[in-house]
Amino acid sequence: MEDLKFEVEIHIISAGEQNKSVSEVLRLIDAMDDFKISRRSDAIIAFGGGVVLDIVGLAANLFRRGVPSIRVPTTLMAQIDAGIGVKTGINYSNKKNHLGTYYAPSSVIIDRTFLRSLSDREIRNGLAEILKIALVKDAALFALLQKTADRIVDHRLQGAADFDEIFDRSIRGMLEELNPNLWEYHLERVVDYGHTFSPAIEMAALPSLLHGEAVAIDMALSLSLAFGRDLMNFEEMKGALAIFSALDLPAFHPLLQSKFLFDALEDTALHRGNLQRTPLTAGIGKCVFVNDITEGELQAAVSRLRLLFPTEQACA
Repeated sequence: MEDLKFEVEIHIISAGEQNKSVSEVLRLIDAMDDFKISRRSDAIIAFGGGVVLDIVGLAANLFRRGVPSIRVPTTLMAQIDAGIGVKTGINYSNKKNHLGTYYAPSSVIIDRTFLRSLSDREIRNGLAEILKIALVKDAALFALLQKTADRIVDHRLQGAADFDEIFDRSIRGMLEELNPNLWEYHLERVVDYGHTFSPAIEMAALPSLLHGEAVAIDMALSLSLAFGRDLMNFEEMKGALAIFSALDLPAFHPLLQSKFLFDALEDTALHRGNLQRTPLTAGIGKCVFVNDITEGELQAAVSRLRLLFPTEQACA
């Protein structure tokens, strides 16, 4: 950087959902102020996972009412999900992403070689979001996950045409949903699958659950709800749940109690314009939205899930 005559200041942000806070955003803003960042000619370059990108994005949006930011997502979760949208967010009042804005980065640079540095658990964390896209809009992607489940983690989605296709289909599927509705004027969003109950589950379980693990638990519950409503048959549900075992994703958690889940659903409804707008799978690769889930229905879905899934796939 010195040879290119760039003046650079490195600011380190601690990863982890518990660090997505107002204080962390203000700490970064203080560093930006000390560096005397110009509103147009200087850029904030964020290297990291979803937590880092969310914090940096919000700080960049607030500072001088917006300075350029460049995202370099380094985790699978960030490369196929958090890094390619326009949302920023931090947790507040023990609620996930309770404060945030829409602020598009100047550019996003995705380099899959970063994935070689990740733990198995972090790879699986991102695979949950890939599975989300597969379940609600891409049956071919689901088939690819089934085909590669025994080696996808070890190979870090690299070195094979199947992995290239999985990666490309995941990003393309996400962008197909985001681009027409960047500012979320339409609140029925396919990409909200797995994100109805997971925000409450993730925050209540901190720091034991990663975001993708909470999403996986939500998706497993949603599959049980879909089966209970005859939106998918038993073989479809069984096949969908089998991928959780194959990818070593959790499908159950002690927090799956009907009162806790219904309270979470009511809070999510506030975020979705006072309607549940809960996406559920209609077979594999399609979804519908429902607005009338009851607490009793949640209890039945939890009981069904507890019976269907072996205890070793529960996440404590």
